[in-house]
Amino acid sequence: MADRADSERSTPGPDAIHAPWRLAYLESLGQASAPGTDEALDTGSFLRDYWLAPEQDGPNNVIVRTGLGIIVLNKYPYSNGHLLAALGEPRPSLFDYEPDQRAALWRLTELAADLMERTLQPQGVNIGINQGRAAGAGIPGHLHVHIVPRWIGDVNFITTVGCIRVIPAALDAMAERYRKVWATLNTP
Repeated sequence: MADRADSERSTPGPDAIHAPWRLAYLESLGQASAPGTDEALDTGSFLRDYWLAPEQDGPNNVIVRTGLGIIVLNKYPYSNGHLLAALGEPRPSLFDYEPDQRAALWRLTELAADLMERTLQPQGVNIGINQGRAAGAGIPGHLHVHIVPRWIGDVNFITTVGCIRVIPAALDAMAERYRKVWATLNTP
């Protein structure tokens, strides 16, 4: 028996897809760390928090750290291996950064795209910025660049029919793949 009558269903597909690993994230929303504890920072930008906690690069899936910014694996990717490049200093828009900072952000973006090409060998790459909440920015106060690997067929029937994406690789495994390639590129 269906969960609801076919006549009530606006799109085909399941009523729910279970993702129990999201519970810890949902429960942590809005919780502040107690003063004097060693728990994670909460500046309002997870990118800034990651920048301020280099000792947590492993668990935070930070792949590359430079003197000005980071390249991090996106926790909620559009496709496997989706990276974010961001400067450590949060600003809401591209032109809030000085020209040398914009150049540093672009160098991080180039580095992320090169690392992605070498690690995943995608058939294409989307590079983009969502500046401002109306443009889709999830962290409107901390501009960042999305570097998204693409393959023919990566948006397939489940996206169309089920209105959901399937990400088959675990974040830890993907981070390890990136780190292995980064180690070979970063060797003097």
